[in-house]
Amino acid sequence: MTSRTPTPLILAASLVAVEGLVLVGYGVVEAFALTSGPVTTGVTTAGFFLGFGALLILCAWSLRGLRSWARGPVLFAQLVALGLAWSFRSGPTVLVPVARGSGVPAVGSAAVLSRRPPTRPATVPASG
Repeated sequence: MTSRTPTPLILAASLVAVEGLVLVGYGVVEAFALTSGPVTTGVTTAGFFLGFGALLILCAWSLRGLRSWARGPVLFAQLVALGLAWSFRSGPTVLVPVARGSGVPAVGSAAVLSRRPPTRPATVPASG
């Protein structure tokens, strides 16, 4: 592995960290928005977003540190986010992916992590 983190990888890790912070923030909002209705649903939703956001932040930190294990979970999370953004593309929900901002970071991070020449060797361990 190289000792210097490529600039595109730093940018991708930064986008992933921002997404993680947004998810943690949403989990906190969800936790404080619990009502007397479906408490179990609210708790599990808040826990999911808190945990998923924390995982993305950990993966972003690990990408910045050139740890190869973080590449797969981040790429998977970006592809899921892109699919969610695509599902909201028409009708009254067209602003959901725009407000969430998942379309551009998902495409950018996925492209950087999978195809950009300086980042792939930095995050894929050498064989042999």
